[in-house]
Amino acid sequence: MHASGRYDDGLLILVATVGNVGGSAANWALGRYLMHFQDRRWFPASPALVERATRWYQRFGVWSLLLAWVPIIGDPLTLVAGILRVDIRLFLLLVTLGKAGRYAILMVAI
Repeated sequence: MHASGRYDDGLLILVATVGNVGGSAANWALGRYLMHFQDRRWFPASPALVERATRWYQRFGVWSLLLAWVPIIGDPLTLVAGILRVDIRLFLLLVTLGKAGRYAILMVAI
């Protein structure tokens, strides 16, 4: 759409960012809610796996959410942020900055 020149670049960035951040926010909510079931037999993650993910996230910190746009690691990052109860306002700020920045860089590159 950008390459065609028929669309407003700012609007393209806004719509793409809002949609992408919405998906990340859904992951955050799933992570936050899933932990209510951690004592159930069917829970998909073992306590050891949750502990390992927690240590990894704490090592790299909340700033890693700026990389939520990266394929393969982005979705798990946002899910772990929910599990660890990262404040939703900080979560949305960092994820939005990272994802909007990616779209802006892509537009400049094209």
